[in-house]
Amino acid sequence: MECCAAARALHAVLPPVHPHPWLDAALAFQPKQYGVCGQACPHTPRALRTDPPVATVDAGATPRRRTHDALLKDIEADLRSGKIKVGDRLPGERTLAENYGISRASVREAIRVLDAMGILRSSVGSGPTSGAIVVSDPSAGLSSALRLHVASSTLPVADIVETRILLETWTARAGAKRVGGEEDLEQAAQLLHAMDHPDINREAFHELDARFHVTLSSLAGNAVVATMMESLSGAIVGYVKGAMEAMDAWPDVISILRTQHHGIFDAVKARDGELAARLLQEHIEWFHKKAQEATDN
Repeated sequence: MECCAAARALHAVLPPVHPHPWLDAALAFQPKQYGVCGQACPHTPRALRTDPPVATVDAGATPRRRTHDALLKDIEADLRSGKIKVGDRLPGERTLAENYGISRASVREAIRVLDAMGILRSSVGSGPTSGAIVVSDPSAGLSSALRLHVASSTLPVADIVETRILLETWTARAGAKRVGGEEDLEQAAQLLHAMDHPDINREAFHELDARFHVTLSSLAGNAVVATMMESLSGAIVGYVKGAMEAMDAWPDVISILRTQHHGIFDAVKARDGELAARLLQEHIEWFHKKAQEATDN
């Protein structure tokens, strides 16, 4: 409020800088930013404003047509500058539509796009958890995009598998040299124990298996690689589940997978990056071969 009061006081004592009335009138229609004080204020991100201006437009004037791109670009800019942070809640559709001069349908479209990209989490209702909240789940958008391209055969499964080998063997070597990672190792041990349960079904085993690999990749301390690993795993989830269901000798397969997992974990825990990398490559290639055999029959 103090910044707004100071600006008004300064404006009152300064002479006008535009001698032409038509220019002053044009500038009066420039978009203003409304803060908590209810006055024009440059310190509140437009995506978070809750007091939109009420503007009047001359009859016959043609407003500039805007789409949901305006909202997307502003949210990106505000995230980059830190004006909007993870955990912030966006205003409702009506307020956003008025702030950006777009339809509520365009607001919904922008929120759907950001939800699919893992930037927002939206929910219906009127409670404290309703509306759109800024989150951080980069693997969600990548997984969805990759999964669709795998389904369309644009991205071959074999290429996804090869990329996994490149990333996982690198993370095994990098993780062995990195200090720390005890929490990730403990989580991997718990996942290993859960996969050893005698009554575990194929779907549950696959979910734990995928989490085990992603957890091990986190030991390298590279957030981008860990995100890519999770995305690659999610991209072929349908293929892997289908292959598992088609495997007739599943008891033998799961026994071998458990042995391989324990060998990989022991090498990682011993900080033997080269051994862990070799075992990971053999493990991934072996399962991919079994999956091909099961789906080709």
